[in-house]
Amino acid sequence: MNIVILERGTIGMDVSVDLLKELGDVTIYENSKVIQVAERVKDADIIIANKMPLSRHTLKDASKVKLIAQFATGYDNVDINYCRERGIAVCNISDYSTPSVVQHTFALALYLGEHLPYYDDYVKNGSWAAQEGFTHFHNTFYDLAGKTWGVVGMGNIGRKVAAVASAFGCRVIWASTTGSKRDEGYEQLPLEELLSQSDYVSLHCPLTKATRHLINADTLKLMKSSAILINVARGGVVDNKALTEALNDGVISAAGLDVVEGEPISVNNPLNSIKDSERLIITPHMAWGSLEARRRVVTEAYENITAFLRGEKRNRII
Repeated sequence: MNIVILERGTIGMDVSVDLLKELGDVTIYENSKVIQVAERVKDADIIIANKMPLSRHTLKDASKVKLIAQFATGYDNVDINYCRERGIAVCNISDYSTPSVVQHTFALALYLGEHLPYYDDYVKNGSWAAQEGFTHFHNTFYDLAGKTWGVVGMGNIGRKVAAVASAFGCRVIWASTTGSKRDEGYEQLPLEELLSQSDYVSLHCPLTKATRHLINADTLKLMKSSAILINVARGGVVDNKALTEALNDGVISAAGLDVVEGEPISVNNPLNSIKDSERLIITPHMAWGSLEARRRVVTEAYENITAFLRGEKRNRII
């Protein structure tokens, strides 16, 4: 088997991919550009990818390809209809990053909710050492216990976030982005009601036509002025321009983002204009990537490929 890894760097160089070398002759590219994809996969039997587009254009000369194995849960980079026409199997990896994303959700929330940038700077700039009293309270912070935490998208990650928020003593409410109604053990509300009631809103939904700019100028105005928004879903779920304006105008208190529209972030993204880390923290799409999660990616890709070679369907999209 000729196996091509297009984006080895997306799982970090501190994670070994040697396990995959047991499956055949492996060609590894740390990163790839779109214009390089067609040439790099033309002799591949199996392609391992993450974000690079695998479409009619990039696959048309790859006559031998039998399987596309994603280093991810998402597969919007793959033209599923074209692969179905060609009889190319596609598999992804599910639920590998849940602990990491849940952990990061609360890291962002606590960083903002407890005004940690301010208090850290207060100590490091010498202000604490110069004062008389032993403690200092300037920016008020509150217990999570008793607050309302709104979860948008109750999948694997949303459920774990809900459980952790409950453990903190929060009242948890949730909203579906598909219109489905089901018993998740928490009160389900329409999005508009969830936004108006929540002290914290965390987004855990996929990016679809229905969820693009789900959080926009109108929906932001429904939120409490003291509310904190957390987006660890997809950048396009939030209108970045509208969020920038909402933060500048005090429509909501703060936002913690691991994803933005257009990644890596564009120098023209309006969010770049906000330098106050008490109002906005942005991390570079790394919530999913604990060391353990990235190791699981390699192991799961290996298991998906070995299952395919045995004629079994494991994590198959098609």
